[in-house]
Amino acid sequence: MAMASARHILVADRAFCEELKTKIAGGEEFAEMAKAHSKCPSGLSGGDLGSFRPGQMVPEFDQVVFSAPLNEVQGPVQTQFGYHLLEVTSRED
Repeated sequence: MAMASARHILVADRAFCEELKTKIAGGEEFAEMAKAHSKCPSGLSGGDLGSFRPGQMVPEFDQVVFSAPLNEVQGPVQTQFGYHLLEVTSRED
């Protein structure tokens, strides 16, 4: 069964999410941006969500995490919680 590890940044606003993505693309550290801006408790650990299987996260996460290239920032991804930047750090299919 598939397994993935990912990290994310959760914010309330799409425009701010896009702004953070631009900063990361420009060289800012994903983990530092998560610590400074994420509304999720995982922000304290750089946005690390650990390892999980399909169905353990919201469907919008699964769609990205189990198909996106590794180590590339994806998003904004909208869920009921807000807007996310996601980075898949590992995956086993």
